[in-house]
Amino acid sequence: MELRLDNESLLVYKALASASRLQVLNLVAERPRTATDLAHHLHLSKAVLSRHLAQLREAGLIREKENTNPHDRREKYVTLNVDHVEIVFPSTIYLPFKSTTQATPIGYFSNFKVEPTCGLASKDGVIGKIDEPRSFVDIERIHATLLWLSNGYVEYRLPNPLERQQEPQMLELSLELASEYPGSNNSWKSDITFQINGVDIGTWTSPGNYSDVRGKLTPSWWNARFSQYGLLKHVRIDHENTGIDGAPLSGTTIDELNLHDSRFITITIGIRDDALHKGGLTIFGKDFGNHAQDIVTTLYYTEPQLNSLH
Repeated sequence: MELRLDNESLLVYKALASASRLQVLNLVAERPRTATDLAHHLHLSKAVLSRHLAQLREAGLIREKENTNPHDRREKYVTLNVDHVEIVFPSTIYLPFKSTTQATPIGYFSNFKVEPTCGLASKDGVIGKIDEPRSFVDIERIHATLLWLSNGYVEYRLPNPLERQQEPQMLELSLELASEYPGSNNSWKSDITFQINGVDIGTWTSPGNYSDVRGKLTPSWWNARFSQYGLLKHVRIDHENTGIDGAPLSGTTIDELNLHDSRFITITIGIRDDALHKGGLTIFGKDFGNHAQDIVTTLYYTEPQLNSLH
């Protein structure tokens, strides 16, 4: 579950702001429990517990399922509805640089190497055939807003907007990512490596391939058992290092990308042959997942008269 600093997420924050409700979540995380069992463990009356459960249900944190015990079907079981919560803070980075931004559709890759499970989908349906690498050269691939592969990479070639006299200060890459598992697996790690102009800028480990809740943008025709959303990641390369969401990723700097020597910016995203966790890759575009965007690349730069700032 992904939360923001808005009223829509307020129900979840309120639901978590209680020691008793946190105890409920910890108990049902161990195993599904009945309300009677929870009331006994927490030393609460059923009336008080009922109010706590109602608040957790309204926030989407728990759900109830039928009791399959043939000897006692009076009470339903309470179980977790999500297995992780992530808070996305609004951007607070305001740089004194000029910038130019490019949004690249998921299907506009210039090169690829994929192994099943793999596939492409648009907002209207699957493109080509699932688990068929030849679908990645289907003419309809340009409409793809979901892409997945169990091994390999995809490569995007963008025009380099930098003029000779302009000095690059930071390159930012933003996209929604997850690992890839047949169907879905919320605890399926994958080491996803990023390269810019052939330079390895770092590897991020995706914790899973999520289907605990439906993606906010995921089309209704897409099966709820399949991957629903990813995590929005921001990779930033500057003169000091490369970071992801504010945390260090590698020591690679923007000076190593040779942006002045190329008319293009080549972005490669994939799984290395020597990766520890070879858990695949899923990229979510503007019609899938939780974020209405494709692959967004922003180049921050300074004009000649501003270069003294660096």
